Order: sequence, then structure tokens, then C-alpha cells
Amino acid sequence: MHSTIELSAHGAHYGHMAIPYSHNLGGWANLLVPIASLKNGPGPVVLCMAGNHGDEYPGQIAIMHLWRQLKLADVKGQLILIPCLNTPAALNMTRLSPLDGKNFNRCFPGNPTGAVSEILAHFLSTELFPRAEVVIDLHTGGRSLTFVPTAHMHLVPAGPQRAAMLAATEAFLTDTAFLYADVAGTGLLPVEAERQGKIVVTTEMGGGEIVPASVHQLCQRGLRNVLTHLGVLNGDPVTRNKPARWVQSLDRDDYRFAPESGLYETCVDLGGELREGDLLGRIHFIERPDRDPIEITAHASGMLIAGRGPSIVKQGDCVAVIAHDTDPRRLP
Repeated sequence: MHSTIELSAHGAHYGHMAIPYSHNLGGWANLLVPIASLKNGPGPVVLCMAGNHGDEYPGQIAIMHLWRQLKLADVKGQLILIPCLNTPAALNMTRLSPLDGKNFNRCFPGNPTGAVSEILAHFLSTELFPRAEVVIDLHTGGRSLTFVPTAHMHLVPAGPQRAAMLAATEAFLTDTAFLYADVAGTGLLPVEAERQGKIVVTTEMGGGEIVPASVHQLCQRGLRNVLTHLGVLNGDPVTRNKPARWVQSLDRDDYRFAPESGLYETCVDLGGELREGDLLGRIHFIERPDRDPIEITAHASGMLIAGRGPSIVKQGDCVAVIAHDTDPRRLP
């Protein structure tokens, strides 16, 4: 694959990343992923992306606003914008790519001779990440989970990288900031960027097909503010009105999974405070209405930071995530 713009060139450039692939009506075809580069003098290099999963739209819209609004004079250093990494999935309203069936966020560091998703992951890992000091990857819970809108991060080893990530996460201006663990596989984009020593900023901006105006506004305001905080946009960052509430879900038990398939009844509102043993939800059985539902309970006290989106669940689906208050600057 290749980029139609010269990423090291000064100025404002708009084009595509072109990934060769074939389909039934196109033996010589390219998947075109829009990319923009605004490079203006010395300063940080920030790579800003959304649409890692196709059905997660607030970040895509926030970056498209920047694409149209930003002028070269607004930038110090270089800002690389990719509004939608997984364009086939976004157009298909799905999490996974319809071209190869892959979860793009499980494809890193990628494979230059693999499926389309793996080729793009390899290009990011070898061409774009090495250029950048900061990697921003905007997510929501998609259609499967709905989150309390939050900026979040992995708990990378203590040191300058962690300190910079904590400050950038807080600069996104969400009331809640979240430390999370990977419980659903390897090959994540943020993990590869972290491995390369980058400052990584990620989010979970709600979820579901219906996106409230407040979530769009928070995502757009937070993205601009973190870019200003990082020094790649001119201006002064907004000062928080109150400290972020830091919470963590670092234990596998914090992620509650459906033991059977059925119809999920949510029993706690998102953001609700929990005690150990509290009822989170029930799984009912459509074909066996006489059967008592299975109860899903909280294993510990905390807050419900994420809950099931669709009512239909399959065995093994995550139905709730419980987070616990923490002070990340005191963690080892």
C-alpha cells in the first residue's frame, strides 16, 4: 500500500492511503482511506484517528470537523488526521470489516502481505507510528456496549510515558477517566503504539446507534482541548472545572460476561454506584419463559462504567464493566 500524499512535506495536504485488494467486480482495486497532513514548522507530531471499529461514530465526526475547519496556521508541528480507519465497516455499520471479517483492533502490528486490515495495521505500525510522538485513537462502545463517556488509557509502566498519558487523558475534559485492561485478545492499536513509546490517548464516547448531542459536543471539545494541551494546535488549553474522577477496571472479574444466551434485562443505570452482590441484570430465555432468569451480580463495590447495548446476548458476551476509584499517580 501507499499514501497519495508525502507525509514529510510541509504544508497542508489531503489524500488517501491506498490498499490494493480484489473483489468480484474489481480485480485491480484499491481501498482508499482518507488522510490529511498539516505540517507547519517545529513542534510535536500527533497522529489522530477514529473509526478503528466501524460502528463507533462520534470520533469520526469530530475529526471530520477538524479536517474542514483547521488552517495550516492553526498548527505547530504536524497533525495527521485519519477520520475513519475502517471505512468499509463504517459504511456497513459494523464493528468488523466486511472485506475480511477482521477486528482491526486485533490486527497489530500487522502483516504487509495479509488481509486488508492487516496491511493497513502494518502501514500504521511501520510508517505512521514511528513519525508520531502522540497517537490518538477515538472509540465508543459501538453497538455492543455503552460507556459512561470517558477518556481512558492502559496503565503503562511508571515513568515519563505514563505521566504524559495521564495528563493528556485529563485534558480530554471528561468527568471520568478510566484505566482499563485487555480481556478480549491481543493485537490492539494502542498497545503497539505504547510499545513504541508513544503518548497514547484513547476514549470510550458512549456507545449505541443513538448518539446524544452532548456526547458529540464532549468528544469534539475534548479532542480540540487535548490537541491544544499537546501543543500541536495554537491557543491555551481549557482548565478543568473539577478534577477528573479516576477509576480502574484492571481485574478480569471487573468485566462481567453472560454465562448463557438469552434476553438481557439491565437493572442498574449507567454510572450507578454498586456494592458487592448488587444485581446488575438478568438473562431471560425467550423459548423458555417458565424458566427463572439468571442473575448477574457485582463481584465488588464500584460504579457501572459500561453496560450491554443490545438486549439479545450470546453466551460469553460482556454485559457489564465495574470500575473502582483509584489515584493513578500513586500506583506502582
